[in-house]
Amino acid sequence: MSQTYDVIIIGAGAAGLMCAIEAGKRGRRVWLIDHMAKIAEKIRISGGGRCNFTNLHAQPQYYLSQNPHFCKSALKQYTPQDFIARVRHHGIAFHEKKLGQLFCDGSSKQIIDMLLTEAREAGVKLEAATRVHEITAIAGGYQVKTNQGEQTCRSLVIATGGLSIPKIGATNFGYETAKKFGLNVIRPRAGLVPLTFGGTLLERCKALSGLSVEAEVRYGKQVFAEGLLFTHRGLSGPSILQISSYWQEGGALIIDLAPGIDVFMHCKEKKRSQPKQHVNNRLTEILPKRLALSICDDQACDGPLGSLSDQKLANLARAINEWQVWPTGTEGYRTAEVTVGGVDTRALSSQTMEAKQCPGLFFIGEVVDVTGHLGGFNFQWAWSSGHVAGQVV
Repeated sequence: MSQTYDVIIIGAGAAGLMCAIEAGKRGRRVWLIDHMAKIAEKIRISGGGRCNFTNLHAQPQYYLSQNPHFCKSALKQYTPQDFIARVRHHGIAFHEKKLGQLFCDGSSKQIIDMLLTEAREAGVKLEAATRVHEITAIAGGYQVKTNQGEQTCRSLVIATGGLSIPKIGATNFGYETAKKFGLNVIRPRAGLVPLTFGGTLLERCKALSGLSVEAEVRYGKQVFAEGLLFTHRGLSGPSILQISSYWQEGGALIIDLAPGIDVFMHCKEKKRSQPKQHVNNRLTEILPKRLALSICDDQACDGPLGSLSDQKLANLARAINEWQVWPTGTEGYRTAEVTVGGVDTRALSSQTMEAKQCPGLFFIGEVVDVTGHLGGFNFQWAWSSGHVAGQVV
């Protein structure tokens, strides 16, 4: 059955829900659809089920994009404090975990319920399990053919996300739609994702699987100092997830497994003051025992400190303070938290998210080439981009 709406929004995730709410509050007839039977699954599973819904420090410098200035307008128009006020209004208790990361005290379902309540109050018509077969530009708007019939609208919003976590419904629909209407798409790739290795390094990682340390990970000019986790496929943990969004295939990472400690000077001093102390015992005071033994074995460094040359200690120290590794790849979209790349921001208005050459067509959220750091930044981009589009659709 054919109906006419002011706005049709495809994708009922964080960005789509926010846009629908704002448009509905302005009196627009809004149809919000999603191809999955369960909506907002990414919100539900985020933050270990507690939803890291924003970050107090969500500023432009914490976002990746071919145009790093693009996100400034939306983030300024709708800030973390704006979303926090919304959360408080609904009586949802939350806490800061670390580094500005805000989580629900209870469950991520509270955020979903908040958004659904607001959407209902704004008069939004929400339908899940609705598949789009074809989109066509028509005079004054767009026609959307779905398994629920043909609908028309003045404004069409694409909020379908990226390719990360396909098991909860991620597809390339948004990218293909952009291309259909002549918009460029920056090549998508997995971001905030564990890195994989091969050969002897993989065997070392497997042997150390489950062990974590605080580390400083560097790739080019980017440096992240957070937890690092050894896995049976390679390396993970916050510092690795962060750097993965910047890492390019074939590049090397420099990892400091003992940040703040000059291991060479430390060992050299102990060689002078405690020459009989075994190097293994010295390192276990700096690193977890399994890791210390693994590094000593890899460097063929054994015996009392007094018996080891300064060159041997220097090599050992470099393996700790400047461990150079070459990932073979990533674990891919299966475990990636976000997709880097997406709809080219040069084709969009930073003020409204509308396609410059296609009046009435909007792209918001993860489908756009704006990717935040780990820790609530990507949800804030969803809220901000959805909010600004919702003011004009």
